[in-house]
Amino acid sequence: MATTFTDLIRDDLKDYCPASNLAFNEKVRQLISQGEQIYHFGFGQAPFPVVECMTRALKENAAQNAYLSVAGIPALREAICAFHQRHDVGMEHLTDDHVIVGPGTKELIFLLACVFKGDVMVISPSWTTYKPQVQLAHHKPIVVNASQDNEWRIAPQDLIKAVSDNNLKGNKLLILCNPDNPTGTNYRSEDLKQLAEVCRSLNIIVLCDEIYSRLHYEDNHASLAKFYPEGTIISSGMSKWASAGGWRLGYHMYPSQLSALYTAVKSAASHTYSCAPAPVQYAVAQGLQETEEVDAYIKHTTRIMRLVGEFCHKELTSIGVKVTKPTAGYYIFPNFELIRGSLMKRGIVESGQMCDAVFKEAKVALMGGGPAFLRPTTEFTTRLCYVNFDGAEALKRSRQIGLQEPLTEDFVKECCTPVYSGILALKQWVLDQLKGS
Repeated sequence: MATTFTDLIRDDLKDYCPASNLAFNEKVRQLISQGEQIYHFGFGQAPFPVVECMTRALKENAAQNAYLSVAGIPALREAICAFHQRHDVGMEHLTDDHVIVGPGTKELIFLLACVFKGDVMVISPSWTTYKPQVQLAHHKPIVVNASQDNEWRIAPQDLIKAVSDNNLKGNKLLILCNPDNPTGTNYRSEDLKQLAEVCRSLNIIVLCDEIYSRLHYEDNHASLAKFYPEGTIISSGMSKWASAGGWRLGYHMYPSQLSALYTAVKSAASHTYSCAPAPVQYAVAQGLQETEEVDAYIKHTTRIMRLVGEFCHKELTSIGVKVTKPTAGYYIFPNFELIRGSLMKRGIVESGQMCDAVFKEAKVALMGGGPAFLRPTTEFTTRLCYVNFDGAEALKRSRQIGLQEPLTEDFVKECCTPVYSGILALKQWVLDQLKGS
């Protein structure tokens, strides 16, 4: 008789499930591959080709096959510091001996949560992976609620309330995404100054996920590390601005005051991933030296994303959908509260049900706000990723036009057609619901 294995999963992970965005993307892509016409706004992957100088460097370094330093090769760590000091004001304190490179920032965030002794706070709404990682690392996530009235930014009083309500006394770690996924908002200098004061007074260390910082539409990203250098760990990588998500290269930059955490994460890394892929490390280190090419690439791709994001915002708000105007990245977090009455007549009371309906009736794929983003199931928020277009063609056209000439809305219709058509389809679906309310 075969042995029966039961009760194998930790009790706190009984409701654990795969990353919802990845599972949803696989489902939609399978339907598209079968020939279905779907407007896919459900997955946030850079639409552009990898920045060319890094692609060239990768080819040159494809034969690199040695195990490397756990923290990353010195040339890459030095290039990362120089890159941020060139683009971000107030980053003079960064040193390469406190940079750690890993196979994506997910791994580094998880290892930090694993070694950290204290309470871990996440923000609602939040990227879908923060809370599950915190749970996997044996912490009970403390949720700090943001408000759409404050453009989804947490305010100092929100932090104070979370600490007080949960009676947090010892070490505290806050995971802050700036610019934000899923809302597209960002924290301004005045916001960060106030948060820095509160974090300093409440002994809160901040893991600041700034992976969208180079996609700031005004090119004036403000980092919390400028105002709270001793308590801020910066998280970033190549997946968003350089369009190299599949290369799996991310990094964290620690202040010297958190050397103990840095050392512990580096030790944990040696026991898990050993090192980030060697060819990719050499390629990125080499590519970051091509400052003129890199900067031009960032300007072209960012102005495209800005134009597309502003089009989505304009069209949806024109019919009453509540949407915070995106200021970076490629997400908005629209709230479809205006059609609640019509939806409830149809028996639709949750965001997931609404997304099922719009998918079936308008072929528009959205991720419902709900628990995946730490929002109430009955709140009609969704994450909308406006990257479902041919980025190679859009980038080519932008280069032909030149940076001296502005892009017009016609560019969205002609070069980002799936976004243009999909937003109009979603807009019409909302109007149809309003007719039935």
